Amino acid sequence: MTKVTAKLNYLHIAPRKVRLIANALKGLSVNEAEAQLLFRPQRPAKPLLDLLRSAAASAKYNHKLNPDKLIISSIKVDQGPMIKRSLPRAMGRATPLQKKMSHISLILEEKSLVKSPRFNIVITKKEKTPKKESKAVKPKIGVAKVAKPKEQVGFFRKMFNRKSV
Repeated sequence: MTKVTAKLNYLHIAPRKVRLIANALKGLSVNEAEAQLLFRPQRPAKPLLDLLRSAAASAKYNHKLNPDKLIISSIKVDQGPMIKRSLPRAMGRATPLQKKMSHISLILEEKSLVKSPRFNIVITKKEKTPKKESKAVKPKIGVAKVAKPKEQVGFFRKMFNRKSV
């Protein structure tokens, strides 16, 4: 059995928050996990989706594995370095802030007994629109400005005018 590993280091999201999403993906097929991540509103879902797609593409093109038979055998979220800052408080005090980072490692494994995919995920690519041709503005020569007739003032405009009548 071939295993494919993909890593994502220095993700600026706390590991505790990433683990909530990552633990839901263990043991799922790649197709099922991708469908799960597409509809998750949480912030770690997008980086995990990118990591999953990267690992699947690596398995397909570099290791010649069938992407339909791949499952997530393990996903591990470790804590990376912390950026330490402080927040000013009352009476000259300071409160420490810890901006945490995560290291994620994802291992895909090929299994022969995988159910047929429930979802058909289609990735649409953006089409380039042709640039509009710039139309040169022709200067108008000899055009006199015509004064427009003054429009009639409505009742409310007349009553609630800022200036007195």
